[in-house]
Amino acid sequence: MRAGRDGRRPDVLAALGGALLVVAAVVVGTAIEHADGTLRVGWPPLLADWLPHVGPGTPGAIGVAAAVIGYAPGLASRLRWRTLVLGCWGVAMAWIWSLALIDGWYRGVAEQLTTRNEYLRVIGDFAAIGPALRDFTHHILIGTPHNWPAHVAGHPPGATLTFVWLDRIGLGGGGWAGVWCITVGSSAAAAVLVGLRALTDEKTARRAAPFLVLAPAAVWMGTSADGYFAAVAAWALALLSVAASRTARHPVLLSLASGLLFGWTLYVSYGLTLVAVPAAAVLLLTRTLRPVAPVLAGVALVALPFTLAGFNWWEAYQLLVERYYQGSGGIRPQSYWIWGNLANAVIITGLASVAGLRRALACAPGAVRRLHSRRTTADDRLVVLVLAALVALLIADLSGMSKAETERIWIPFAVWLLPAAALLPSRDARRWLTLQGVLALLVNHLLLTGW
Repeated sequence: MRAGRDGRRPDVLAALGGALLVVAAVVVGTAIEHADGTLRVGWPPLLADWLPHVGPGTPGAIGVAAAVIGYAPGLASRLRWRTLVLGCWGVAMAWIWSLALIDGWYRGVAEQLTTRNEYLRVIGDFAAIGPALRDFTHHILIGTPHNWPAHVAGHPPGATLTFVWLDRIGLGGGGWAGVWCITVGSSAAAAVLVGLRALTDEKTARRAAPFLVLAPAAVWMGTSADGYFAAVAAWALALLSVAASRTARHPVLLSLASGLLFGWTLYVSYGLTLVAVPAAAVLLLTRTLRPVAPVLAGVALVALPFTLAGFNWWEAYQLLVERYYQGSGGIRPQSYWIWGNLANAVIITGLASVAGLRRALACAPGAVRRLHSRRTTADDRLVVLVLAALVALLIADLSGMSKAETERIWIPFAVWLLPAAALLPSRDARRWLTLQGVLALLVNHLLLTGW
């Protein structure tokens, strides 16, 4: 189906539309913020401040971008599969590290997870994990004694426990926390690649590989914990995709492993319940419910210890909603953020993804018809998967619980929008990759991002 090979002009128009949306969000958002300060961000729609700068990561970032643009499309089509998967992880890691180090080691990495709103501020409160879990919900609301910092209160305790356990094995402090988030977070590129091969075909996955590596979202994956969350969710979906395929060697074990990761996503981020949308798309595309029972068993194995320890997930989520509106969430206007968030989505996925989504939407009716008749092509399956990720993102947007900061919060969904660029003509790949790389470099050099 190659999604309209000759549709270059609509691709360019879609990309221009995405760019104009960002410009509108900047102009309107700046006016609102100067007028009443209700957006609570320094450089709308991003949580950032205008600060042109270079740093030790600048040469590396430019070098990685140039290498990916120049060589990745060719190498992605020729390398052995396992080499490609590991290579995607490695180059994605190099890209994230170099971007983070533009701000220097301390400001760009070591201090990111040690600020007043972050997880490392409460490590001492988890000296006894059992009592901390039983008492967790009592510290979510503002006004309660020793209420949790914003990010601790805003996530289930699995997020904080990750850094507690790192501390206990001798990897404490912001530096090691940053290394963990970048190392694990960068593996999301490999996970999406594995999932794409299982659901579409190897050729499609190879076309997507350079775009998975040179993602503008990398600016916020070093060193936001949301990059780590994105990787957990990505591997859960990837293993589900492989388990549901007809060629899986150990489908039950893969499904159980996927379930364990799905369970962990529920205990690191409430918002990752929306990963159920692309997960349902995986089952729809593979036309099997075979993995469901082992997946649910895996989820239960994660939920059981938390529940037995006294942590009530649903009660905590309800308290989080109240806490959200006690803080900036109750001040930030949804009338701006409902579309300003979409401008953030353009920034983290890039103009290539916008053009690819244009093709996905154009091809959606035909893909649905062929899905119904069981005659789908690899591109059809890619279209369904990408649009499922888009639906999850839009649900998050409409929920009102994602006002601002979506440049990091939506990374778990953004990594599944990046493959939309594989629908673009291969002969244009380097041009689109250039736009992706330049966008990330401009953002990281012109702005001091909050994450």
